[in-house]
Amino acid sequence: MNVLRENNFNLKLKNLFRNFMLMILCYFIFFFLLGIFNLFVLELDLDKYQQIEILEILNENPWKFAFLAIIAAPIIEESVFRSLLKPSKSTLRIFICSILYMIGIVIIPEEAHWSLRYLLLFGSMAFLYYALGELIGENLYRKICFYFHRYYMAIWIGGAILFGFVHIFNYVDSFQMDLALFVMIFPRIIAGYFFGKVKLENKNLIWPILLHSMNNSLVIILLLPFNLS
Repeated sequence: MNVLRENNFNLKLKNLFRNFMLMILCYFIFFFLLGIFNLFVLELDLDKYQQIEILEILNENPWKFAFLAIIAAPIIEESVFRSLLKPSKSTLRIFICSILYMIGIVIIPEEAHWSLRYLLLFGSMAFLYYALGELIGENLYRKICFYFHRYYMAIWIGGAILFGFVHIFNYVDSFQMDLALFVMIFPRIIAGYFFGKVKLENKNLIWPILLHSMNNSLVIILLLPFNLS
């Protein structure tokens, strides 16, 4: 893995699209191998797992779905899974803010208008981010960063695997696992690997957020024909 040592925006942008294309290639390889497995080894019943809740949001409120998939999910999920990957002071603060978001999403009633709900959540995160910068000393941040830098490989790979397994709840209400369900979440593990890779190479959390957003945008484009029909 080549880390971009130059603070060159154009190089980092090219690296973003390079990783996007590599990720798509890995998807194609995975689904090609899955097709061979289904044909010659064991035919998996993948239809028994559907993202019903997500598809309902897409049908009922496309604008909300687009906001969640392209903006909210990339920001929050990358803040959780990639902010501790060779972190800086700012990404440590972002990680803590993302924990506040997850607590808030449970506490705030679902009946509240979705736009006000997310405005309150992101506003609270911005306030906490500022407060953490004022209340916690530089020495503590440096010690924590040094610790996480030592174990970046475990955080990278472990974060990608955990990212995939969290998406089990897109298909089922409680945690369970079988081969078909593992196959359904494996593309997320691939994605998590590349999100971490671009974070390490470009050395800023904004790049995995952008790659995540590009990935979800592609999914929306692929889903639209089915939704319109």
